[in-house]
Amino acid sequence: MSTAAASPRERLTPDQRNSFAAAYLGWAMDAFDYFLVVLIYADIAKDFDVPLDQMALITTMTLIMRPVGAFIFGLWADRKGRKIPLMANVVFYSFVGFLCAFAPNFWILMILRMLYGIGMGGEWGLGAALAMEKIPVSRRGFFSGFLQSGYSMGYLCASLAFLLLNTWWGLSWRWMFALSIIPALISLLIRAKVEESEAWRATRERVKQTQTSVRDLLANPVIWRRFIFLVLLMTAFNWMSHGTQDIYPTFLKATEHGGAELAKSTATWIAVIYNVGAIIGGLIAGALSERFGRKVLIVACALLALPIVPLFAYSTTAGSLALGSFLMQVMVQGAWGVIPAHLTELSPDEIRGFYPGVTYQLGNCLAAFNLPIQERLAEGHGYPFALSVTIVPVLIVVIVLTTLGRERKGVVFGTTQTSVQSTVDAESG
Repeated sequence: MSTAAASPRERLTPDQRNSFAAAYLGWAMDAFDYFLVVLIYADIAKDFDVPLDQMALITTMTLIMRPVGAFIFGLWADRKGRKIPLMANVVFYSFVGFLCAFAPNFWILMILRMLYGIGMGGEWGLGAALAMEKIPVSRRGFFSGFLQSGYSMGYLCASLAFLLLNTWWGLSWRWMFALSIIPALISLLIRAKVEESEAWRATRERVKQTQTSVRDLLANPVIWRRFIFLVLLMTAFNWMSHGTQDIYPTFLKATEHGGAELAKSTATWIAVIYNVGAIIGGLIAGALSERFGRKVLIVACALLALPIVPLFAYSTTAGSLALGSFLMQVMVQGAWGVIPAHLTELSPDEIRGFYPGVTYQLGNCLAAFNLPIQERLAEGHGYPFALSVTIVPVLIVVIVLTTLGRERKGVVFGTTQTSVQSTVDAESG
């Protein structure tokens, strides 16, 4: 029986489990390292004697470099398969991430984080493509939410690592970077056992028979129109995610600009709580999208997030802030839980390594200025205003763009149903 035709209740094969675990750990590692910086950038700013808005540019430059990695590793994966590029990817970013622990000044750290961005840029697209190509079609929604919850799990682990190393043991931020090499190496060991997907092999045979080059595929105007639309959609999604997460730990601890003035340990526990909410939201929404459709679940989550904004941004007690952030992340990451399946289903077979990763990372790049903008707004108008004024509009944009877009739930990868020609026909019809 083929993977695509598997029963919803059929257990995953060892290869399917390894492929999914490799993608999940890689994505969790991405979030772990990114949110390490979010949690410690104020401490790094003190050590290097730079202002917070300048230090915040480190996250911006990391995100800006990610499309470069998505482009390089994505094209490589479409030509040579998913396994080797994914292994090279994890070796590169784990080594660079470890070197960040020894950065002597702000500018060296900036360069290292930019290189790290290249490495991590290839992670999500390749991991999502491999996992979704291997997972049975009828279970794709659930595992999409499961895969995306790796992002929240990475953030959760970063929060716990910060609580343990920084808050309880009093170790410097450098130990946080040194720690990040461990999950990366675990991911590498699992990837060594992964086989190529049947969908990629079938696609390569079709490409050889038709003698179609990547340049020909990317020159098609229909492919470019969908590409541009997905970049816009991913920009809105990334702004929604970063807008509700990046500045929030700083807001919880800040004693000025309308900050919540919570103790460092209290703020960290709230981060743990809202990441639990994010994991729950991703799993539930991903699973429900298999029944009700990808677009319906995304729109529902974004709509339900709107009335939570006042509780999320303007609460003044630890309990209400924990509740508001928990509910917000249930909705935000619930919408995100649909994305691995939705984006890979909208990506043609011939460029699935390239297409979802680059559209996602270009959107990430365009949303990279979120943190510096929110910091500037907080300085002039306070953190609650900075949060609400950036979150509400983007939730509306997510709703509108998702409604206007297409959906291809349940397509079978590696067949004419998901070829470039099928995409062209669908857009033209």
